[in-house]
Order: sequence, then structure tokens, then C-alpha cells
Amino acid sequence: MESLIRPMTRADMPKLAAWMVEAPLWKRYDLTIEKVVANFEGGLSRADWLLVAESDLQAVGFAWAIPKGAFGRSPYLRLIGVHPDKAGAGIGAKLLDEIERMALPISHDLFLLVSDFNQGAQRFYLRQGYEQIGAVPGYVIPDVTELIFRKRLLG
Repeated sequence: MESLIRPMTRADMPKLAAWMVEAPLWKRYDLTIEKVVANFEGGLSRADWLLVAESDLQAVGFAWAIPKGAFGRSPYLRLIGVHPDKAGAGIGAKLLDEIERMALPISHDLFLLVSDFNQGAQRFYLRQGYEQIGAVPGYVIPDVTELIFRKRLLG
């Protein structure tokens, strides 16, 4: 079934958090369901962009961007995730496309960070037209370098 991209609701948050905390990638960040839900709720209360990909009435992916979160002037993709069972189905690309569409009226740039160990995400963003423009060692986790990616959006 085709996935639908829609705004995240509070009802989605525990369902997304439940699979996030079990995924190997997210485990490295010491997340709990409570932390994830609290973070999503904080983003929602600040009017950040929180989207859900829904398939067969299940929340199978999400994207979270902060409208002027990069240097106070450009959108910043804080998080994006797809349920491990749905990886490779194009859901991440659809979520990213929608964030880029939302970003364009604000700026011609979209920024994000990718952990140095996350080779799959790096390949994904490169395929989507992003380029690595820098790196920040030990920013989120002491032994991990966060790679800064940027895409120039075309209007």
C-alpha cells in the first residue's frame, strides 16, 4: 500500500517511539519511549515540522525539521526515521521530499547531521542531492563525529 505523509499527532508519538527504541541505530543514543515522546511533544509545542508516513493505518516513518534551526535562518532536519520493516520502500525519500517542499519558502538550503557510523544514511542523503560540507566531532555522542550535510533547494 502507498504511504501517506501527514502531520504527526500526539497519538502517533508512543507508536513511533516503541519501534524507534528497539531499532539498532537508535539504541546507540540511549533513547527511551518517554524521552522520545517528550522530545516529539516539545517539537510540536514549538511548531516544528513533524510529519508521519502512514501505511496500512500504521505510522511507519517520521520526519522532524526545525524551520529556522540551522544558523537561525535555514531549516534543519533534526530527525528522520523509517520502521526497519519498511526500509528501502521509498518512505524516507517521500518524507524528505515533503520537508524540502516545506523548507523552500523559507530558504534555498536545508541542513542535517548524520553520524559518521551511519553509512546507509550518508548514501541515502548523497542520492537525494545532499553534500557533506563539514563535521563536528563528539557533538551528540563523545566518540561519534556528526557530518554536516546541506542541499541547495531549487524553487
